[in-house]
Parts: sequence; structure tokens; C-alpha cells
Amino acid sequence: MRPYASWFWPRTLRGRLALVALTTATLLMVILTAVFNTVVRNRLQHQADDELRTRAAAVAATVDTSGPRVRVLETPGEELLDTNVWIYDGGRLLEKPPSAAAGPLTRAADQLAARSGRRCVTVQAHGPVRLCSLPVPDGKSDASVVTALDLSPYSSSADDMLYASLALDAVMLACTYALTRLAVGRALRPVRSMTEHAAQWSAIASEERFGSVERPTELTQLGGSLDALLDRIRALLRHEQQLTRELSHELRNPLARIIAELDWWQARPRSAADTRTTHDAIADAARSMRMICDTLLDDARDSAATTRGVSDVPMVLRGLADRADSAGNVEVVVTVRDPGLSAGVPGTLLERIASPLLDNALRHARSRVEIRACARAGDVRVDVTDDGPGVPESFAPQLFQPGRRARPGDGHDGAGLGLPLSRRLARSVGGEVHHDERHTPGASFVISLPAG
Repeated sequence: MRPYASWFWPRTLRGRLALVALTTATLLMVILTAVFNTVVRNRLQHQADDELRTRAAAVAATVDTSGPRVRVLETPGEELLDTNVWIYDGGRLLEKPPSAAAGPLTRAADQLAARSGRRCVTVQAHGPVRLCSLPVPDGKSDASVVTALDLSPYSSSADDMLYASLALDAVMLACTYALTRLAVGRALRPVRSMTEHAAQWSAIASEERFGSVERPTELTQLGGSLDALLDRIRALLRHEQQLTRELSHELRNPLARIIAELDWWQARPRSAADTRTTHDAIADAARSMRMICDTLLDDARDSAATTRGVSDVPMVLRGLADRADSAGNVEVVVTVRDPGLSAGVPGTLLERIASPLLDNALRHARSRVEIRACARAGDVRVDVTDDGPGVPESFAPQLFQPGRRARPGDGHDGAGLGLPLSRRLARSVGGEVHHDERHTPGASFVISLPAG
């Protein structure tokens, strides 16, 4: 079950980026709205204070302080001036609005007059009311004028501005969210397309790659990474196909031996000695199959290069020759100058390196195949030669390419995998297999391996 907080967190990158943009825009809008409405309210209050001081100055002009007592002069339109106006001589109230009683406004006006100076205060009396006091500018008396102004219209204007800004914020946030999702969706559309193509190309080992299309820098880097991944997948698929072909190629001969022995044994009743001989041949072929599988799988796991061992070269080569003699009429001769010659590779690996070369020689030889082994300059050299037609000069550059055959229609069932496999196994242990073009007549292949 998903955690509670994760229900609010989108699963898609587009949704997450849009949510982050919306959250950021919301915080910014809240700050701007608060600052804007604070400035508006302060501005409206300053306007109200200016109006109150203007009215107070006009009323102060009607106050006569030249005599022993402060008195208020009668002037035309004084009804307008007396509206919400209090006049004081020190702490003594000289005049107040006709409708004002001993209420909160009068008490607030009394307090302002008692404190003297230019002061303003806001009180609540059926709504917000602003009061400001202004001393009479004569410097001889303590007379002052207090005026009041209803702030309801100003508060209503400030509230309207707040609601309008909130509505604008909501519209802006909705547009921000929608445009962010749209922009991110359009930006990620190539990524989605690249993902689909990568999945398709990896499934069929396609040669298509992303580097051939002009894209923004970030997508170009992503395309390069995907191309490298596709190349690795393609290499793995090729390796898997190659391993399958090589296993089928190498296991074919032991399986043919097993089938031939069983057909021979079932053809007519056999003695106990014949049965034992057949069992021994089948067991030998089965061990050969197991050895082939182990060797090729070790090479597929890149462990052949790290496998340590020493092989008895004469014994391995003579074992191959014995099996070859029993399978055909071509004479196989093994010549080893040093009876104690050893190679620094396991015997099974040496057999798998030499076996394809011997099979190839037996396939093309007329009457004789010779295997010579000797030590040379810290290495072991094995030459496999035959007296066949040799390798066509035009085919020599393709000799070790998988699946290539010099004469596809020569009646042999080879798949063109033995020679490439022999060279690859030899190189995996620091050796080499090459064709000696100078040898005539026939063909000669040379194996070079580290000495044991």
C-alpha cells in the first residue's frame, strides 16, 4: 500500500514538474498578493489621513485665539465643516458634531486632544472610523481640531482589490499549471519516442541508432547513452548466437559418433565384447561433448583467459589423431620433437583449439594429414598440414570470418565456424592461430600457445 503522502505526489515526471512549478508559483503569488494588498491598504489610509488633515486645517482657520478665550467664528458652510469635527481648548470641548453623543468617537477624540500634537487613530463604531487631531497653528494656545472619517468605503475598496488579486492569482496558477504540463509534455515527447524506439530496436537487434538525428544537447547525450546500450545488447545477442552456433557445430561430431555406434550395435546381435566396445565409444563421445560444453561456456564467461593449467601436448595431439584414424581413411601422422613438450593451457582447451584445424584438414586432405609440434622462443608451435587443394588465394582474407566457406558446394557439411572458433580460443589465452600462405601444396595452419 502506498504511503499517505505519496498519494499527492504524481508518478509521472510531467506531473511532478507541473506540481513543483505550481507550488513555486503559489508561494510567489501569496507573497506578491500580501505585499500588494498591504501597500494598497496603507495607501488608502494615507489618503484618508490627508483628507482628515485638510478638513482639520480648514476648521482650524475658523478658530480665533487672539482674545483671552478661544472662540469659534461663524462662517458660511460651517455645517459641512462641523460634520464629524471636534474643537478643543486644551482639554475643554468647545464644539462637537450635532449627532455625536458620549460614544466611542467622542471618547477617542477627547484622548487625541488631551495628548496634543498631530496624531491619528482608528476606532470601531459601526464600522472602522479614522480620527486625526491637528493643533490650531497660532502657537499661543492649546486649541486643537479633531476630525473623523468613515473608512468603510476605503475598506471596501481594499477588500475588492484583495478579491480581484486572489481571482487573478487563481487564473495565473491554473494557466501556469496547464502551460507547464503542456511544455513539459512537448519537451518529453522526444524522450518517449526514443524509449519506444530503443525497446523496439533492442528486441530485433536493429542497426538503427539515435545519433543520426539532430536533437538538443541533453537529448543528444541521452541518445548517445542509449546507442551505447543498444550496441552492448547487440553484442550480447551476437555473442549468444555465436555460442549457439559453435555449440551445435562442435557437438555434431560426438553426436554422429554416438548415433553411428548405436546403429552399428543394433544392426545385428553383438557379443559382450562388441557391446563393451560400443559402450566405451559412446562414453568417450559423451565425455567429449561435456568437455566441449565446459570449454565453450568457460570462454563465454570470459574465464578462459584466467584458467590456469598445463597440458601434455603429445598426449593431446595423439588422442585427436587416434579418433581421426577411426573415423576415416586419411592417414594422420603426429610428430613431436620433444616428448615432454607442454603448453600453458588446459588439455581440454588445447584439444578444442586443435580439433577444428584437424577436422578441416581431414575434410580437404587427399591421403595424409601431418601434425607437428615443437618449442620455439618460449612458445609451443603446432602445425596442422594436409595435402589437399589448399586455400584459394582470393579467399584467404575471409578465412577466419564466421560462416564463410571457400567452396560452399563441395559436398561437405561444414558451417564455416571451426577456424574462427579455434583462433578465438587461442587468443583468449594469449596465443594465435594463422594460415601459413607459404606452404604448398595443400594448406597449413599454425597454432602458437604459451609454453607450460
